[in-house]
Amino acid sequence: MSYENWKDKTTGFEKIDVRQLQGNFFPGLKKKAESLKAGEGLVIIQRFEPHPLYEVFEKMGFEYHTEEIAENEFHVFFYRSEVIDTDGGESPFRPIALLNYPLIDEDLGKIAVDFWNVTWKSKKRSLPYEMRLLLSLTNAAGAGRMRQASRELIKAYACGVDTAVFDDIFELLAWNQGIGYFSSEIGPSALFQAYKMIKAGEKRGKSRKEILDSLTEKFGEKNPEVGVQ
Repeated sequence: MSYENWKDKTTGFEKIDVRQLQGNFFPGLKKKAESLKAGEGLVIIQRFEPHPLYEVFEKMGFEYHTEEIAENEFHVFFYRSEVIDTDGGESPFRPIALLNYPLIDEDLGKIAVDFWNVTWKSKKRSLPYEMRLLLSLTNAAGAGRMRQASRELIKAYACGVDTAVFDDIFELLAWNQGIGYFSSEIGPSALFQAYKMIKAGEKRGKSRKEILDSLTEKFGEKNPEVGVQ
């Protein structure tokens, strides 16, 4: 369905202006979107084009139309054409850190979001999404950013990456970084904790969703101190 088929309904959409909001307001937006029925919608007003929201809302059955009203003012119309249950079917972490950049500078915020969109969502990319997550994992681990590395591991697991692949990753990390570095830095890290939780959960016969729920609870925004290096 195209925007032309539902644009007349947009006059009744609730407007949510998030330009002045700070912190993680995504859960509130998602909860509001989930409450809408098919045929209903909302308008989100943001300083930049909110690329990270598009995929999330599309998976819930929304279509969208974006208009740049003025400099640093985008209106995104989301229309729910169908209700899709996303329970367990979405990435466990969103790029919430991107919301910090507009607080520093409006242009920097737009650059950051556009850069994220090109890196992770552009159709120009050749490597599969899962492969890019694994590369991001190893790059983060090599730079000592273990919290980021753990989140990439969890996202890769959510995408269906087999645990045996993680075995290979950690073997290569031990080879390339050295046993001493692996023992003192990677072994005690959030990254390796997440890996051990996956291995232990699978050994106990837990489903992938059950394991992901536990990982999200332990390493998500509700527990921000875990793995901060």
